[in-house]
This record gives sequence, structure tokens and C-alpha cells, in this order.
Amino acid sequence: MRVLRLGLLLALASGFAAICIYITGLSDLSVYPSYHLTDEEAQSLLSLHDSFQKCVSANGLGLKAASGNDYCQTTISFPGDTIPKWRDPKTGELEALSFDFNLCEAVATWEQRDPKTGELEALSFDFNLCEAVATWEQVRNSTTILTKEFIDSLPNGWEEYAWRRINKGIQLNRCENRTLCMEKLSLVLPETPPYFPRQYGRCAVIGNSGDLLKTKFGKEIDGYDAVLRENGAPTQNYTEYVGRKSTFRLLNRGSAKALDKVVELDEQRKEVLIVKTTIHDIMNKMIKELPIKNPVYLMLGASFGSAAKGTGLKALEFALSMCDSVDMYGFTVDPGYKEWTRYFSESRQGHTPLHGRAYYQMMECLGLIKIHSPMRADPNRAVKWVPSPHIIRAARIASEKLLRRVGAGSEDPLHSCSITKKQVKRNLDAVSKLRKAALDHIRYVKRATMYPLEHSLGHGLLCTVPTD
Repeated sequence: MRVLRLGLLLALASGFAAICIYITGLSDLSVYPSYHLTDEEAQSLLSLHDSFQKCVSANGLGLKAASGNDYCQTTISFPGDTIPKWRDPKTGELEALSFDFNLCEAVATWEQRDPKTGELEALSFDFNLCEAVATWEQVRNSTTILTKEFIDSLPNGWEEYAWRRINKGIQLNRCENRTLCMEKLSLVLPETPPYFPRQYGRCAVIGNSGDLLKTKFGKEIDGYDAVLRENGAPTQNYTEYVGRKSTFRLLNRGSAKALDKVVELDEQRKEVLIVKTTIHDIMNKMIKELPIKNPVYLMLGASFGSAAKGTGLKALEFALSMCDSVDMYGFTVDPGYKEWTRYFSESRQGHTPLHGRAYYQMMECLGLIKIHSPMRADPNRAVKWVPSPHIIRAARIASEKLLRRVGAGSEDPLHSCSITKKQVKRNLDAVSKLRKAALDHIRYVKRATMYPLEHSLGHGLLCTVPTD
């Protein structure tokens, strides 16, 4: 009798689970339309995998890539003799031995040594190429600066969104006191985007790795159209290694609190400061009282999930949103690292170096960036087997279909826009001075400004069209 009861309970549980799965499936289908890949689109994803695997093998300094069980999954593996050295500061465990990685909803899975043998499992990182292609191509057409236009265009933007970007936001009662909220943001909130996609040609993002002291990239870095640095990284006394030029500086919360110290690093006082996280009252006070002449803005970026929040990745995102090409210096991306070092101070706890190295290699082999490091110091180094623009474009369309993105499969440049509104007039004088590539892009997107919608269903865009 007990066995029968147990069987009945199991059957009921299974039935209930099946009903839940069915309902969930119906719910998902009601939100997203059903897309089917054409033979050409399926072939584009196969071609992407083929070129990607060859690229990682040719350029990854020992890394290998292999396809997963579907069109989207790929695994980047380290050589078997790789020994992780970075430990999680909370758990004390060695860096992850395997990752289930989805670019928008990243989940890190920490594995331990085999309890019987004490040996480490093979180091590998699983990536979703469909998420990578679809999301990064969207980034390249979007603005990454928070504007008043964006908040105004969001449904209940001030009540539901703006207060999150202000220190003590809960005390401001979700920005129901809009006047007070606008005052808090006014010093860093432009009306419309101050920068545009393709505004710059060649850009360099400079990390803070101690590896920079192994090479003298300074003169090379100063030759870029725009240079982006991070936090409190100095150039004085290090110019032969890191260069002197600095166009933008991306700041995390700690650096934003020390804004007065950061601006002293800029000899010309023209460096644009981009604050990655929540604005602080103390920062407003510094801007007003010092006064700080540098332009200061808040970062509005795509959502890449919990495993990819580092300042380095956000700096690359910012650069890719407004540059034709992006080169990366000063990141720990060569094999054989021993510790997380900085070129201008003693060692500090950093992000997971092996994970970072695999992720940046993925970016290089999707044609997003070019890596420069002690082992890749030749400025004329060609990245071999990068997928062609045609393959990337076709794979992006196919990826959007598989991921059931908003507007997937459309040739309309505004296909991902879930909201389109007419807004304030643009600064026509500023637009007219843009380089040809930027003007061509503005015409291509029908003069709309595209903003990423964080955590939105289908990862759509908010698009605004000028009234003039």
C-alpha cells in the first residue's frame, strides 16, 4: 500500500510538473513569436563556428574552441597543464574550472577538486555565440550615455528607473518628487547623447595590468583617435609604457567618490569622465565646489549578467558603441600569469583572469577587438580566421531568430526597437561635424538614437527619432 501511495504521489508530482512546463511554454510563446531558420541562416551559424574555432586555435596562445550540442554553444578550453591561481575572496576556492556562460544571463559554476584524486578537471568555458553576436552587434549601434531623453521616453521612467541611478534613491520615494530627482541628476544628465556610433575611427582601451611594464606601447597608444582609461590609472612617470593621451576615463563607484583626485591625473583637464555606477551626493558636491571642468556622464550599458561586470568589459562596451575598431592593452590575457598585478601600485585582488582571458579571446575572434600584450606585441599582427562581416551579419540575424529577440529577422535597422518616440531636437551643428562613417550610420538608422533596454523581454531597444 505504501508503495502504491508513493507511486501515486510521484505520478501527481510528474503531472503537475508537466502542466507547469506546458503553461510556461505557452507563456513564453505568447511573448515571443516562433522563428524558423532557413538553410542559409543555419549555414551561417555553422560557418561562424568553423571560423571561430580556427581563429581561437590560430590566435589564442594555446586555447582551443569546440562546438557544443546546438547552433549556439561553444567551449573554449585551456591546455591540460594550466593551473588556476586566483582564489575566490569569499570562499577561498580556486578559480572556476567550468562555466555555463550566457552573455546576457551569465551564471558561473564553481567546481572543486576531485574528492578522490585531488586533481583539477579540464579547464573549459562554455559560451553562447548566438547571445554574443546578437548582443554585441546591438551595442555597436547604441548609445552608452544616460540622457534625459532616455528617461523621459521610458514608460514611468522617472518613477521606475531614474531613482535607481541616484544615491539614497529609496529615500527619494521612487522619484515621485521629479524636481528633486532631476536636480540630483542635472550635473551629469545631458538632454541628448553627446557621442554617436562611429564617431571615432581607431580607439584603444587601456587596462591596468602589470603586464604593461613588460612592453613599451606608449607611442603606439598615443596614435589612436581616442584612448579610454580606467579609474585612477596614471600616465605620468609611465608614458613610455601606457602613453600620455587620454580621451575618456571610466570610473567605478570608488573612483567616483574620489573624483577630485581623478581629475588631477588629467594634465589638460579635458578628459571625459564616465561613471559606471550610482551617482553620489559627494560627487555632485565636488563638481560644484572645486569646480570640476571635465565633462561627467553616467554610463548606460547593456546587461551582460553577473559574471561580466568588470570595468574592463564595460570600457570595451563603451568604446565599441562609438568606434570603428577597438584595440585592447593592459589586460592579463597571456598564459602563465602568476598574480593579478597593476602597473602603478601593489597587487590587488582582481576578477577571474582565466575567465577574462577566454572571454576577451572570444571577442577578438568575433572581430570586436584586437588584443595587444607582451606575447602579442607586434602592432602589425593580423588576427587570423576572423569571421567575415557577411558571416557575422547573417549569423546575427539567425541568432536573433533562435533567441526570439524583438523584431528578429527584419532588415529594418530599427527592427529591435520596442518603443519609438519623437523627442527633442538634436544639436544639428554637432552632428554636421561628425566624420563620414558616423553620418552614414545616422542615415542608416533613420536618424534614430538607440538605447539598450536592460532586462527587457527579448532584449529590445528604446529608439527615439528627432522632431526636426
